[in-house]
Amino acid sequence: MSTTHKLSTGETTHKLSTGELAKLVGGLMDLDAAEDEYRDGEISYKPYQFGDNNLSLMGDYYGLRMINERFCRLARSVFLPMLRLQPRISSFPPEVKTFADYCDEVENFVSLTTSRVEALRGSQMMVIPRDFVSMLTDAYYGGSIRNTPPNNRTEFTPTEQRVIELVSDGLNTSMAMAWRDLMPIAFEVQNREENLSFASFADADDMVVNCSFMVQLPDADPANFDIIYPLQTLKPIAGQLRSRMHSDLLEEDLSWREKLERAVLNVPLSITAVLAEPSVPLGRVGNVTPGQVVPVQMTPAPRLLVEGLPMFEADLGEASGKSALNLTRRIAD
Repeated sequence: MSTTHKLSTGETTHKLSTGELAKLVGGLMDLDAAEDEYRDGEISYKPYQFGDNNLSLMGDYYGLRMINERFCRLARSVFLPMLRLQPRISSFPPEVKTFADYCDEVENFVSLTTSRVEALRGSQMMVIPRDFVSMLTDAYYGGSIRNTPPNNRTEFTPTEQRVIELVSDGLNTSMAMAWRDLMPIAFEVQNREENLSFASFADADDMVVNCSFMVQLPDADPANFDIIYPLQTLKPIAGQLRSRMHSDLLEEDLSWREKLERAVLNVPLSITAVLAEPSVPLGRVGNVTPGQVVPVQMTPAPRLLVEGLPMFEADLGEASGKSALNLTRRIAD
């Protein structure tokens, strides 16, 4: 049974009784026994230290998912020169894993483009499979979009390296535009590799965020490529990546601007030419009857009004047998 006593300040504190202490010690002893059982039996376990690899820091990756969705729309035009079409690109939810686990899931011979992200004081790596590189190269030089047969090559040809350079630079530009709503960043290419075992991107135990993308192609299997960030690179902006206040609209939507421009240019406006402005007494206006002549004096510089607002001064003239106005000067606002 617990006991309490009064402190000099009047506060009450709770002490464990003898029975409660015995139960606490017994529980700790049972935990040690269970640990020995796991160690001696078939069940294996590994120690875990709280505070290491805290993946909950990134939340649900909402901001990163929004960036990837914008990137999918922008990256379509990157493949247009190679495929002669803009393929549909989809993004998968970001995954957090060790760099060693990621390397175990992909082929060793791939295109690796590592870029420096100065704004985040970190790096990014783009991984393009060799089959996708071969397909893009064949299509770029007039071939059809088709699955390439397997081969045992261990390096890319100079032509394929040029295609890799064009694609990776274009995708980095698209990714920078996709990040622009969250923060302005730029990707500066540092090196390109062809062997994943030689990549100096991260240590094997380092955690990375893998963003995978699927490119849907006609008459061929879908192609995939990955963009990887070290978890430490994204941790400083974890709060921004958790926020759901990011707009899904780009600052510059060219198609929307073109449609808006066409709509504005098709708005009908009324134009009026003021040739004379005579002054007539009110009494005479009341006695005017049909057939009477009202003398007017032509304005030396007739004005052209757009929706009632004076826009130009003009001279009277003739064009193709019809009366016309020759615009001489724009009237300042």
